[in-house]
Amino acid sequence: MSANPPNAPENSPKKINLRRPDVMEAVSAQVVAHYRSELVERIRAQGGLLSHAGLTVKLAKEFGFCYGVERAIDLAYAARNVFPDPARIFLLGEIIHNPEVNDQIRNLGIVSISPKPSDEEIASLSLGPGDVVIIPAFGTEVSTRRRLEATGCQTVDTTCGDVMSVWKRVRQYSRDGVTSIIHGKAKHEETKATTSQAGAYGNGHYLVVFDLQETDFVCDYIVNGGDRQGFLDRFRGAYSQGFDPDVHLAAVGVANQTTMLRGETEEVQRRIRAAIEKRHGTAALAQHFRVFDTICGATQDRQDALQRMLREPMDLLVVVGGYNSSNTSHLAEMGEKVLPTYFIKNASKMKSAHAIEHWNQHTCMEVETRDWYPLNRDLTVGITAGASCPNNLIEDTIRRLFELRGISVVDLLAAPPRA
Repeated sequence: MSANPPNAPENSPKKINLRRPDVMEAVSAQVVAHYRSELVERIRAQGGLLSHAGLTVKLAKEFGFCYGVERAIDLAYAARNVFPDPARIFLLGEIIHNPEVNDQIRNLGIVSISPKPSDEEIASLSLGPGDVVIIPAFGTEVSTRRRLEATGCQTVDTTCGDVMSVWKRVRQYSRDGVTSIIHGKAKHEETKATTSQAGAYGNGHYLVVFDLQETDFVCDYIVNGGDRQGFLDRFRGAYSQGFDPDVHLAAVGVANQTTMLRGETEEVQRRIRAAIEKRHGTAALAQHFRVFDTICGATQDRQDALQRMLREPMDLLVVVGGYNSSNTSHLAEMGEKVLPTYFIKNASKMKSAHAIEHWNQHTCMEVETRDWYPLNRDLTVGITAGASCPNNLIEDTIRRLFELRGISVVDLLAAPPRA
């Protein structure tokens, strides 16, 4: 875009096209150098399998960077190319939920600030025209966006299109006086950005439910009523200001954090629909309940691919990605229901065949497991990765698995591809 959109603040900077062919050519070369993996590409070309000396590594059909993540990274790199030093470029929190990628972004001279900077932080930074602020892939709250716009700084918005599709539905619910029930994690940046849409253009309300247990609690309240204060205490921090369950659960629309498990989101939808129908009757259902499919296609593709792989013979599964990545954590959750699963942020966590450090989602801490990697028998190891994990980290994981069995990575790369 070369001009500001209608109704933009008077001091809004002129919009700049970061995706010009000359810019993207330079960006592509940088991104390939930082994140590409020849080994991963070769294994994909071989049907996702690599076998040598008793070890078979099996890659899920879909894993790693999705389009939204690639676009966000491209725009961050493009910002550094278009606004070279000494221009100041800031990033709200993390571009995506992967520590290695965020380190690379910082290495470009892009400075991370709070995901939701206060007025005091904005003032201390002296943000103004000439400065650039990158909005991450999971978006930001409406109030933050408005405060940034008020400074006159240039914003580079990398928000994923699937996230914005959810926002559109939540805004529509708000305009129609319908409360948004959002399946997600109330403290996750994406969900915070989504809930902010409910009250941004009116007096809309929202309620966040994390799992089916919380959903059942809400459904029981819809049907039977109950202790209003007890309800508010249970969901404290997960509903809009002024939310009243006796009033605002009469008409609801379901949305979701895009990285949740599809099956669980669909069950949330089904249970809330059934409760509304029981409370208001089938004839009035359309007046009191709405739902749209706002599940991210890339998230679902990775979950489906892992589900298929879990039906195949494997000894263990390694899931690679940032520990605060929601879509990655759900992949690990799927795996641990079927076989030994180790959620690691990078290959360095595989200390030896006798010790691996990995994330325990139940205790929310890194733990060590002993004797996790048998060396005295043939082994099949599955590998998948979240949508924010680059291929070079997946290659590092594959290399380490072979190295632990005394197999040279140089020999692997030198071996001709299988026909």
